[in-house]
Amino acid sequence: MSKEFTLEEVAKHNNHGDLWIVIDSKVYDLSKFAAIHPGGVSVLLDDEVAGKDATEVFFGLHRQEVLLTPRYARLHIGTIAGQKPRIKVPKAGDLSEIPYAEPSWLTKGYHSPYYTDRHRKFQAWLRELVDAELIGEAREFEDSGKIPSQRSVDVQANTNLLAMRMGPGKHLKGLKLANGLVEPEEFDYFHELIINQEYVRTGTRGYNDGTQGGMVIGFPPILNFASKEIQKRIVPEVMSGKKFISLAISEAFAGSDVAGLRCTATKSADGTYWTINGTKKWITNGHFSDYFTVACKTSKGLTVFLVERGPGVETKPIKTSYASSAGTAYITFDNVKVPAGNMLGKENKGLLVVLSNFNHERWVMCCCSARTQRTIVEECLKWASQRKVFGKPLIEQAVIRAKLAAMIARVESVQNWLENVTYQMCHMNYAQQSDLLAGQIGFLKMHATKTAQETAADAVQIFGGRGITKTGMGKFIEHYHRTVTFDSILGGAEDVLGDLGVRQAMRKIPRDVRL
Repeated sequence: MSKEFTLEEVAKHNNHGDLWIVIDSKVYDLSKFAAIHPGGVSVLLDDEVAGKDATEVFFGLHRQEVLLTPRYARLHIGTIAGQKPRIKVPKAGDLSEIPYAEPSWLTKGYHSPYYTDRHRKFQAWLRELVDAELIGEAREFEDSGKIPSQRSVDVQANTNLLAMRMGPGKHLKGLKLANGLVEPEEFDYFHELIINQEYVRTGTRGYNDGTQGGMVIGFPPILNFASKEIQKRIVPEVMSGKKFISLAISEAFAGSDVAGLRCTATKSADGTYWTINGTKKWITNGHFSDYFTVACKTSKGLTVFLVERGPGVETKPIKTSYASSAGTAYITFDNVKVPAGNMLGKENKGLLVVLSNFNHERWVMCCCSARTQRTIVEECLKWASQRKVFGKPLIEQAVIRAKLAAMIARVESVQNWLENVTYQMCHMNYAQQSDLLAGQIGFLKMHATKTAQETAADAVQIFGGRGITKTGMGKFIEHYHRTVTFDSILGGAEDVLGDLGVRQAMRKIPRDVRL
C-alpha cells in the first residue's frame, strides 16, 4: 500500500538535498535526482515547485508519459492523504475524449452510415493491439533509426494484418482475420481504412513506412499480374512477414513522369531471361527488401518484373527527413538476369501494371494523412488548454482559436471526403474505380496533403519553440512539420494529381452543353 503524506509534511522537504514535490496527488522524492535533472537544479528549487504541489508547472513543461517511464516512476514515494488523481492515464485501446481527436464515427453521440458494429469491434481490437504491441517500439525506433523488429512483423502476420493491408480480395480467402473478428468475405475498404488510420496514430512517419510500407505498394502487382508459379512461392513468404518486397519505379531521372524511366530490360536471344540495368531512387523499404517490383524500359514501352535480391542488385540507404526505419534506398541493377517467368503482366504493357496500383496507393496515403492531421489537432487542443500565457490558458487567445478552427475544419473535410470515396470503392469494381475515381482520389490526395501542410504550419505557431524541438512537449509537432511533405510527393505530386483530376473531368464534359 502506498504511503500517505500531508501537504504540510511535503512542504518541509524544499531544499537542495532534501527535495519533494507533488504531481497530481502523488509525492516524488527528487533529492538525489535534482543534481541530474536535465533542466537544472534551479528549476526544481523554484518557490512554486520545491515542497509544493507542482502539477500545473510540471504539465507546462513535460508530457504525461515522462511520469510513466521506469526511470522517473521509481521516484514516486507515496500520495497525499485525502487526494485522488485528477488526470487520467490512458490505457491501451482507449478512445480519446478530446473533441475532434477521433473521427466522428468513433465519437460518443455521433452516427455514421458507413460503419457497422463489426467495424467497431475490429477498430477496438486493432487500437488495443497497436497501443500494446507496436507503439512503444515505433517511437523508440523512429528515434534510433532501427528497422521494425521481426517481433513486430510477426505480431501483424499472426493475425493476418499484413494480408488485410492489401485490401479486399481473393488473397484473403481461407484466412482467419483478426482472430476471427472479420470474415474474409465481409472485409471491405472501411476495414482497410481503419487499419491505415490506427497504424499512423503512433506519430512515427519513418517507422510506419518501414512497417511493410513497401509491401502495400509493391505487392499488389504480384497478386494481380504474376504467374501462378510465382504467386505460389512469393505470396506465402510476404504475407507471413518472412520476406519483404518494395516497389521500384522512381528514378533520379523520372518520378511522376513514369514514361521517362531509363532503367532498361533487354530480352535474351532465346527469350528465356531478361537483363536489367539501371537505377532506382527513394525506394521505400528498398534497403532491406528481398524482392523488388521493378518497372523497366523495354523495346516498345514499359515492362514490369519481379526481381529477387542477388548478384548485381545493390542497395544503399538514403537519408531523408524521416527515420531510416523506412529503409529508403538507392538501388542499382548491374546486368541482373531475371527469368522470363518473372514478368508481371505483358511485355511492353507495364504502364497498365503501374497505373493499376496508383489509385489504391494514393487512397492509402489519404487515409494516413487524414488521421495524422487529426492527431496534430488533438495535440494542439491539449496544449492550448494547459499552456498558460499572460496569466490565462493559451486557448483564451482569439488568434489561437482561429488557428484551431481552421485546423478542425480542414481535417473534418478530408475525413468526410475520404469516407465518401471509400464508400464508392466498396460499391465499384476495378474498371469503375479506374474510370470514375482516379480523378476523385487525385483531388482528395491533393487536398489532404495541402491542408496537412497548412495544419503543420499552424501547429508550430501554437507550440512556439517547442514545435521546432525534437524532444519534449512539441516532439510530435516538430516531427509532423518535418515529414508532412512526404505525402505531397510520394504517389504523385500535388500539382500532377490536380491536373489529372481536371483532365479526367474534361473528358467527361458533354459536347452538346453550352452556357
